[in-house]
Parts: sequence; C-alpha cells; structure tokens
Amino acid sequence: MLGMETPDTHPSEAAEPAGTAARDWARAAAEPQYRAAVVDLLGALAYGELAAFERLAEDAKLAPSLADKAQLAAMASAEFQHFELLRRRLAEIDEDPTAAMEPFAAPLDEFHRQTAPSDWLEGLIKAYVGDSIASDFYREVAVRLDTDTRALVLKVLDDTGHSSFAVEKVRAAIESDPRVGGRLALWARRLMGEALSQAQRVVAERDALSTMLVGGLADGFDLAEVGKMFSRITEAHTKRMAALGLAA
Repeated sequence: MLGMETPDTHPSEAAEPAGTAARDWARAAAEPQYRAAVVDLLGALAYGELAAFERLAEDAKLAPSLADKAQLAAMASAEFQHFELLRRRLAEIDEDPTAAMEPFAAPLDEFHRQTAPSDWLEGLIKAYVGDSIASDFYREVAVRLDTDTRALVLKVLDDTGHSSFAVEKVRAAIESDPRVGGRLALWARRLMGEALSQAQRVVAERDALSTMLVGGLADGFDLAEVGKMFSRITEAHTKRMAALGLAA
C-alpha cells in the first residue's frame, strides 16, 4: 500500500502481545499454522502492491498536467519496489510468490473494479484514503508478527512521501469549487465501506490469518479486540478526511 498517512493519522498500535511477536522468523515459523498465516499475509500484501502499481500507472492518464503525471508515476514506482521486497521474501522462505498471491487476486481485483475513480480527484482520494485504510489494517496485524516479518511489513507500509501531494491537490480543488467537496466526501465514505468489507472478507476466508488476527495462535481468542481494531481504523479515516478538508 501507499502508507500515505499524514502525521498521526494511522491508528495507535495495540499493545504488542507476548509470544510470537517476541520471536524471530526461524523460531516462529516452526508452528505450521503461523507460517501459513504469514504466507497469506505476504501474499495479500504483494498482490495489493502489484495492483496498486497497475492502478496508479493507469490513473496517471487522468493527470491534468505533466508534473502531476510524473508524480503519479513516482508513486507507482514506489509500489512496485514494495512488491519486489515482498516477492523476494516469499522466495527466501521457500514459498512460490505467485501461489501465495493467487487467493487474493480475485477479491482485490473486484474491489478495484467496484471503486474505479471517474476522474483525477477521485483517483487521488482513493490513493490517499483507500490505500491508507488497508495500511492501517496491516499495521494492526503487524503487532502479532515475528520480529523479522514485522520489520518487512512496516517497511513496505512506510510513508512514501506523497501524502502532502494528495492533500494539496484535493484541498485546492475544493477551495476553487466548494461543490466538489460533497461529491468527494461521498466517494471517500464509499471507499471506507468497501475497504473495511474487503478486509473482513479476506480475514474470514483465510483460517490461519483470522486465527492469528484474533490472537488464537498464542494470546487467546479475543473478538472484542478485533472490534477495537476496526474502531481505530475508522477513527484514523476520520482524521484523514479532515486533513483533506472533507467532512467524515
């Protein structure tokens, strides 16, 4: 994902659990269910990065100026570099990157089909808000990962430095024509709903990943904590909306 949060807009991380999160990959991977969960996670992230690269390259065609086109191209390049990191890691742990990504291709493609932007501004909103929601979700999952995998995931989610670009362009458009704000606010709310639904579907359909998320591998089954997690993600979304000059 882009990881394009403005300062302090990603959720406060949950307290890091004991157990797996204190181990390195070599020790943690001895548990088959944990290994399966990590392969799922890296596969989902890798396909998400690849899809984001393709989408941003396509969105660049909507850019109103050459400078804006170049900026989106740089964002797409950053996404592909993140994909390469994840692809190499899967190969390093003797997993086929294509096989790891395959279960997530159809649902992610469907999400992007349902949320295809109709213009330049909607594309910026999707990159800034939509991808950041996904980044928040993966940050929440990261606290349950072994030290090696957690470091990789957080590196992939690093701020690529383009958040100020999206905020500047959207706020300028709203100042120029306040009527734009209502349309973009509705679009952002739609993205929020679709992104959360997608995250919930991915977790529900992958047993090892869902078990890790609710703490079943080491820390006890805690659905209440999952509810708090989604509340933190929603709160972060509200802050991003404010940064864009849009009402949540």
